[in-house]
Amino acid sequence: MKVLPFLYAIPLVSAIGSRQHKRDVETLSLEKRDINPELLYPEYNISVPVDHFHNSTLYEPHSNATFDLRYWFDASHYQPGGPVIVLQSGETDASGRLPYLQKGILAQLAQATHGIGVVLEHRYYGTSFPTPDLSTKNLRFLTTEQALADEAYFARNIVFPGLEHLDLTSKSAAYLGYGGSYAGAFNAFLRVVYPDVFWGTISSSGVTKAIYNYYDYFTPIAENGPPKCISTQKTLIHIVDTILLKNQSELTHQLKTAFGLGNLTYDDDFASTLSSGIEGWQSRNWDPKVGSLGFDRYCNNISSDAMLYPAASSLRPVVESLIKNTNYTVEETLVNRMLNFIGYVNRTSVASCSGGSTQDECFSNHNSSTYQQDDLASYTWRSWAYQYCSEWGYLQTGYAPPGQLPIVSSLLDLEYESIVCVDAFNITTPANVDAVNKYGGYDISYPRLAFVDGSADPWRPATPHAYAQGAKERNSTSSEPFILIDGAVHHWDENGLFPNETTASLPPLPVADTQRQEIQFVQEWMQEWQLEQQIKAAYRKPATQGPI
Repeated sequence: MKVLPFLYAIPLVSAIGSRQHKRDVETLSLEKRDINPELLYPEYNISVPVDHFHNSTLYEPHSNATFDLRYWFDASHYQPGGPVIVLQSGETDASGRLPYLQKGILAQLAQATHGIGVVLEHRYYGTSFPTPDLSTKNLRFLTTEQALADEAYFARNIVFPGLEHLDLTSKSAAYLGYGGSYAGAFNAFLRVVYPDVFWGTISSSGVTKAIYNYYDYFTPIAENGPPKCISTQKTLIHIVDTILLKNQSELTHQLKTAFGLGNLTYDDDFASTLSSGIEGWQSRNWDPKVGSLGFDRYCNNISSDAMLYPAASSLRPVVESLIKNTNYTVEETLVNRMLNFIGYVNRTSVASCSGGSTQDECFSNHNSSTYQQDDLASYTWRSWAYQYCSEWGYLQTGYAPPGQLPIVSSLLDLEYESIVCVDAFNITTPANVDAVNKYGGYDISYPRLAFVDGSADPWRPATPHAYAQGAKERNSTSSEPFILIDGAVHHWDENGLFPNETTASLPPLPVADTQRQEIQFVQEWMQEWQLEQQIKAAYRKPATQGPI
């Protein structure tokens, strides 16, 4: 079963889609010298309403119940007047975000402003469930607006354990928000919808434009990947597609068998399995302990003119025969690259399907019985899938504009990518992207709302930096920072290093400069807040009666 990966990058492999989910959520690794953050920061819960919108028919039947929303906090840097900085964890178990309380932009901002750092879990992820199961009926409360209302409720009502003597709600303290990817868009919306609650927010790689057919996911990869790798990828995928689209069963079986996938029933599942290598682009990160080298290994494999897998040499006559069935000329270099492609897929994908499972069980998206699972443990694939099927879209298809070749198979079309929507939730129409785009899409802006994006991010076409897709260029100001990190992929500003881990090249200068800018403009935002508090206090102060 495949669920689109999302959005979350570091490699936190999160959210967006079957492939979507797999691409975006990554898990931070801990060095031996690091203290496990789960030992440093106890988890807490705040009781919040299941249903914030009793006037909306979307949530009928309504609920008067509450549920526990999980959070963690670090008050070690707090001084009176400091802000509460909430990192929205997005579409994953929030415990994976705890390292950011130690290092990264959340910790840096808390230190620089004498604030409290908070990691807040999103409803329907981790342990924060409003309903007893994840049936389609019970998922009706999983919408962007309900989750936004959760965070506003948190800010208005929180009493931090151990700090009960302090009023640290948004009534008395400045609230700042940060998030990356889906959580980045979430924070942009948070500032616009609840400006009286959140003083300022940072949207990192924030996908503020919901797009149903998100074929542009692959555009930044094609534009920024190593030219030799991208050219080879397009050629190899074109060969595969040409053969599959002939619809000749014997020829198709010969192709699948060459890749070690002869028992995979559906052609689109086969094409999807071949796309995993190129999709590793999103998991790249400037910190080698956080990012994955999978994309680089894949590119080095398929770009090599030499044979890298001796075991595949016996397939040379088969590959030559397959290429003859296309418009490509049988050349040694092309044959070797195809054999390396086969060897890579065998080693990384085919070999992982073991333990008595069939290839359909390992790789097929055509498995309606699996999609009927709706217990709470199924949130790891079901919750984000419901969100993109119902509201966000982001189906990553293999479409390419006329005259261009795609870098993933054209068989990965909307029908294939939406199988989970139909089989899991009986959603047979495109996602209601208007429910998201009503907040502003590419044009969303607000004072003290910052956008930080990566120039090479596959999600850039869904952010306000998507100039090629129609977003407008903007000037960056301290009130509305607009920063594009050169060469960066997915919210590269979020993670960081301890001072004794930094080197001349880590973090790289573009990332380090961006984090310094974030600290600077947030400090300026806090100066504005302090000035406003002084003005309010002056107005509240009773006038002194003079002598008569």
